[in-house]
Amino acid sequence: MADLEEARAALRQRQGVGARYDAPEAPAAELALARSGTAYFARKLNELSDEALYQPSAIAGQSRAHVICAVSYQARALARQLEAATAGRAIPPMVDPAWVELEDLDLGATLPPRALRHLFDHSAIHLDVVWRDLPGLAWDLEAPDAAGQMRPLRATAIERAHALWHGALHLGNGGRMRDLPPELRVN
Repeated sequence: MADLEEARAALRQRQGVGARYDAPEAPAAELALARSGTAYFARKLNELSDEALYQPSAIAGQSRAHVICAVSYQARALARQLEAATAGRAIPPMVDPAWVELEDLDLGATLPPRALRHLFDHSAIHLDVVWRDLPGLAWDLEAPDAAGQMRPLRATAIERAHALWHGALHLGNGGRMRDLPPELRVN
């Protein structure tokens, strides 16, 4: 354990003062699942040609573009909640009336390929930055989830992991249930 702590201390020294780290109170295992899910979803997305983005997904009645938007909009909604908590403001609901028109899945699914890819990339990076900036005590603040049920903000990491890993399967381009971490194999 001492070697690991020494390695972390050396890394932080090399990275310098401006580097960001998760708070010690952050749910490390769940964040790791979400971050590996981001990489997996990105890989499956990047395997798709631009034309394939508009083909049907594994969800009836939705294109792959719909899935990309749903995953991206979820990241935006989580980031809004976490940013409010960091700033000490009232935490908005996941389904915020102010954003409903802007994050309409059918409208988003008409974005050009490059915009869809950037939407995913930007929303994922933004959420990761907001997670890293969330103060330790804020992880236990409560906010409504997508169904309106109260949950601690620490639950956002596992919510995101589920959305990413299952979203990758929903793209319908070769993702397999056995690719998912065991704890996420249940719907």
